[in-house]
Order: sequence, then structure tokens, then C-alpha cells
Amino acid sequence: MINFSEACERNKDPILEQLSRLFSDRHSVLEIGSGSGQHAAYLAQSLAHLRWQPSEVAGGINDLAHNLSSRPLINLCPPICLDVNASRWPEIQVDAVFSANTLHIIGWAEVECFFAGVGRLLGSGGKLVVYGPFRYQGAYTSESNAQFDCWLQQRDSRSGIRDFEALERLASAQGFCLQADIAMPANNQLLVWQK
Repeated sequence: MINFSEACERNKDPILEQLSRLFSDRHSVLEIGSGSGQHAAYLAQSLAHLRWQPSEVAGGINDLAHNLSSRPLINLCPPICLDVNASRWPEIQVDAVFSANTLHIIGWAEVECFFAGVGRLLGSGGKLVVYGPFRYQGAYTSESNAQFDCWLQQRDSRSGIRDFEALERLASAQGFCLQADIAMPANNQLLVWQK
């Protein structure tokens, strides 16, 4: 597997436990930033009632397609190219969006585009679920997250752990209401919004 992620292997079961409940009434999910495809393959296999649509930016789409080609599943769609900065996203019908460990990697302008794009894509009742580390009122939830944030910003000054309150403002501006903020292992959270 290209770009294998140990973090994906560690967090896939806790994420599945929550999504089994959160997506029990959903039919189709767009995953933004599928990376290696480990989540897509595992979650599509485990949540067989869902049509799972993985996506990645142009630079990673071939590796993602290669990884997913070895795991053919009826409900796992071929990956699509999606750049959150694009003014027009692919025209797909989904009732949920999932993204793991993306918002601290992309720049803030891209985070804004992410929420605007999801706001355009999802209709009333649509659900947005985001997994990752976040800050609350400017404070980190752990010392390890503070160190991780330093590392992120040294690697790329545009990246960094995002403030929950800033994300909540972006979500609210797109008509989303926070449904849950779930503590996850390794100082991560699962944020759940519904339109």
C-alpha cells in the first residue's frame, strides 16, 4: 500500500464505532481527503449500507486509486479528484460528508473553502463529520497536541491545529448546527454538524 498510515490503523475502529451510529440513517458519504484510502476501504466494508465516495487532490488521486483497486467493494466508488479550493466541486448526490485529519494540514483559506463547498453540496438534513485534533478557546487539549501543532507550523506555516470556535463560525454560516463534539482516543475529537 502506498502512503500507509499508522494513525489510520489506530483510529479506524474508534471512528467506525461512532460512524455506525451517526451514519445509520445515511445513504451516501463523500470522504474529503481520503489519503491512502485506508479509512475508505475499512469504513465502506464495515458500513455496507452506505455508498462511500472517496476523494483526493490531483497529486494524490493515482496513489489512492491504486490502493483501493486491491479492495473491490460494491459500495466503494472509484475515487474522484476534489480540490476544496475549486469554485465548482464534482456534481454528486450525498447526504453526508466525512473528513479525517485534513483541517490541520490545509491552509486556513482552504478550510474556509472546505466549509463553503460542503455547505453548497449538502442539502437540508445533511450531516458533516470531521475528525482530528482541535483547540478550545485557544487552548490545546494536551501537551502532545501543542507539540504536534509546533511541528505542523514548522513544516508548513499555513497549517496548524484549528480553533473549534472558528470552525463553528464557518459551519454556522453555512447553515449547520453542532450536534455533537465527541472525545476520541489520542487527544482527537469528532465534530458532528447537521444542516
